[in-house]
Amino acid sequence: MNTIAERLKEVRNQIILACEAAQRSPADVRLLAVSKTRSIEEILQARQAGQMEFGENYVQEGVSKIAQLEEHSEITWHFIGPVQSNKTRDIAGSFGWVHSVDRAKIARRLNDQRQHAQPPLNVLIQVNIDQEDTKAGVLPADIAELAGLISSLPGLRLRGLMAIPAAAADAVARAASYARMQGLYSGLQAQYDQIDTLSMGMSDDLATAIKYGATTVRIGTAIFGSRPSDKK
Repeated sequence: MNTIAERLKEVRNQIILACEAAQRSPADVRLLAVSKTRSIEEILQARQAGQMEFGENYVQEGVSKIAQLEEHSEITWHFIGPVQSNKTRDIAGSFGWVHSVDRAKIARRLNDQRQHAQPPLNVLIQVNIDQEDTKAGVLPADIAELAGLISSLPGLRLRGLMAIPAAAADAVARAASYARMQGLYSGLQAQYDQIDTLSMGMSDDLATAIKYGATTVRIGTAIFGSRPSDKK
């Protein structure tokens, strides 16, 4: 079985190849290791292999890990799961990034609960690009209003967009979703100087996401391996 360090190396190589195919610099793509349900030991193995950024989906689990790894202040922690209003205080207090802001109430609560001594919380707007009933996120037409609000809040720093495009069977349909996200991202960049992050792409669609401009890819299984519950 490959080690976490070996898997990380392979994922980084995949990013390099995808960037070469897209005529992009690998330096422009951030690798975010999705560490939900993974142990402290596994996270430390990834850290020892040079990984600096980790994403958590569950608030209590993430806050606990951040506290246990407090001495590793070089790690940047991203919250990438759905944001419930009763969890915003913990998110605002512990994480450096939130990828999944999709309504004004959440933005305001994160702003109000971010401590003045902390730097602004980096925020991405989650977009429901394929208008799926089962997914969170704003519709494309509502991005501008939410972006305007976030940009007005001193405790937050709007950095870009996040999406989980539908897993369509048709390759053309999939590509169209990524291309729409790329267009929305470019439009936001034209409005705000600080926009530099398009978070999309996971283990199965890394190359496609990079082709269409992703600057952050969220990779879990390809780094840490299958969870016991995933194995048949």
